Amino acid sequence: MLSKINDLIDLKTLSESSELEFKLAHGKDGTGKLPDDFWPTYSAMANSRGGYVILGVREKKGNFIVAGIKNIDVVRKQLFDIANNKKKVNENLLTDTHVNVVDLDDKSVLVIQIPVARREQKPIFLNNQPMLETYVRLHEGDCRCSEEQVRRMMAEKIEDSRDNKVLKNYGMNDINIDSLLAYRRLLSVSKPLHPSLELDNFSFLRSIGGWKKDRHSGDEGITLAGILMFGTWEAIQDAAPNYFVDYQERPEAKTERRWVDRICPDGTWSGNIFDFYRRVYRKLTEDLKVPFELVDGIRKDETQVHTALREALVNTLVHADYSGRLSILIVKRPDLFGFRNPGLMRIPPEQAIKGYESDCRNRLMHQMFLLIGAGERSGSGIPKIYSGWKWANWRVPKLHEKDEPEQTLLELSVVSLVSEETAKLLYKNFGNKVDHLTELERSIVITAATEGWVDHERACQLTSLHSREVTLALPKLVNNGFLSSHGEKRDKAYTLYGVDLPSPDEVFSIGQLSGITNITDNDDFIT
Repeated sequence: MLSKINDLIDLKTLSESSELEFKLAHGKDGTGKLPDDFWPTYSAMANSRGGYVILGVREKKGNFIVAGIKNIDVVRKQLFDIANNKKKVNENLLTDTHVNVVDLDDKSVLVIQIPVARREQKPIFLNNQPMLETYVRLHEGDCRCSEEQVRRMMAEKIEDSRDNKVLKNYGMNDINIDSLLAYRRLLSVSKPLHPSLELDNFSFLRSIGGWKKDRHSGDEGITLAGILMFGTWEAIQDAAPNYFVDYQERPEAKTERRWVDRICPDGTWSGNIFDFYRRVYRKLTEDLKVPFELVDGIRKDETQVHTALREALVNTLVHADYSGRLSILIVKRPDLFGFRNPGLMRIPPEQAIKGYESDCRNRLMHQMFLLIGAGERSGSGIPKIYSGWKWANWRVPKLHEKDEPEQTLLELSVVSLVSEETAKLLYKNFGNKVDHLTELERSIVITAATEGWVDHERACQLTSLHSREVTLALPKLVNNGFLSSHGEKRDKAYTLYGVDLPSPDEVFSIGQLSGITNITDNDDFIT
């Protein structure tokens, strides 16, 4: 988000990159009043990814009309008075730094930045009615949450790690011993002197977090992590009824559902997370070309792409919300690797891409993977994926979320950043004008050509420059005839000039077992 708003260009940046709402705040007498409908927006933005509310500005079809507020100090006082009233809103997230008076076109407006509520603060609700007046943002609107959504927020609030729950009436007979022994073998390779290797199976499972005692309740038993990682299929189904893992290898760069290889619980193997990881990682990497490389006189059999794929797979498994309605889905196509897990990220995607901060949903499982050398320490995993793809000179990865049903999607294209076909297409369409583009402009045009379309969020992933620079570059490319624009505000997308915006296709579409999927792609630009 922008740290400061100085002019209408900054407003335009917000309109394409962040949740943004405009309200006049004139009141009946025209001098100024905090609108009543501000508070559902406050709840919705706080429970989603934050945003801005601009009081004193009217927006119509992308144009901003500054009306101003006469008694702006009165409106500001109303804001804080109500925000601190527990009968109205359960948590006040606003401080003086979040509320600023800004002069636009010689008129004063009130800019309110609504921060994302921490997981421990959610849900943010109104009028002491969490089940009835909790909101989220959906398609730029304030949508009332279902009871299921509210309960999920409450569960996330009280459970730092979702997988450390002690399960009653489960025992070692619910553990697939072959899976546990295979894990022990990998640990002996990764850490041959690890003291847990000397223990019997029960003590070993306890030592890695698969069995614990809850000091608050006194309950002792197998953890959810232990069952998900090493359990039998029957035990997993009892502990997590929505659990399903699915790997599909598809023969063509198309969105069709046909597959030539599939791994899913079918009765021929355990169906647990650890065995799924072992089987799928081999499938993901079996076709990778490994260049001959010596490190300290020893041949290195892995590349940064191997590391990136392993991290993407582990990330998908340890960040999944296993109470969600969707399955875990991994797709391998000739043109991409795709990863989907149920549940939104606990930190914003743009923050995860930068690294150094993490909030893992299943920390015990993450630690189990770390012990055998799979996965990266907190905060470094996503950057490793991006650096691996940069090393291979492939397109910038695409990490994003969908709200209904809640899911996190990672798309790793194996198409060159600039293929010969793309270069020919650009020079055919635009001639030598391509040579005069800035690095950012060139990246945007190439992405529009190769991926079919680009929006403000995707363009921001292509550069380390401030989002304001992206905002200035996009209309310039439209005016210079490189791009065509479609839609408004956060729904605005850009294609190459004269190209229609493709209809969304379900790249990850599969059968009834996995529900709805939403990753989009455009077959016309797949080579």
